[in-house]
Amino acid sequence: MPPSPPSGVAGLVLAAGAGSRFGQPKALVRDAAGRSWLQHAVEVLTTAGCFPVIVVLGARGAEAAALLPPAASVLVVQAVDWADGLSASLRTGLRCALDQPDITAVAVIPVDVPDLNAATVTRVIGTNSQPGVLRQARFFGQPGHPVVIGRAHWAPLIAIAAGDSGAGAYLKAHTARAVECGDLGTGVDVDRPD
Repeated sequence: MPPSPPSGVAGLVLAAGAGSRFGQPKALVRDAAGRSWLQHAVEVLTTAGCFPVIVVLGARGAEAAALLPPAASVLVVQAVDWADGLSASLRTGLRCALDQPDITAVAVIPVDVPDLNAATVTRVIGTNSQPGVLRQARFFGQPGHPVVIGRAHWAPLIAIAAGDSGAGAYLKAHTARAVECGDLGTGVDVDRPD
């Protein structure tokens, strides 16, 4: 059994986009078995010990929010500027995290990585997530999710995040620690339906 992650690590699900290439918001997508991608993302982070789990919604946000049962462990926030791209979701989620004084780091995942599991999240979080932490999952050497971002990085990221890119350039510039997870999953994000 993997070690429990440290307290003070929240989950952050980025699920605000319209999913133009997919044909609908990915927050509303279900897999072949009928499982909601959004519910799965929240369950993965919760199982990995993240508390709370911040869910950022945007396009058709009310429909997506209805998929989540009310829970004290889930904070749903709306990115009003979601049409600006992925950066809007990231900024909204990090601002929400800043309002939670007990959170020292966030484990960030997009909603469109349906094979992500709690073991991967737990490995990337590690056992010591201080405010300066910066880690990123790798799958066979390729960057992926989750990304663990310590509180010290949130304000700088909010200030520079723009357009349809997330934290990738920031992670590279600040030499995020790579954590290989290829033995636990593929890390593939799904941009288009089968």
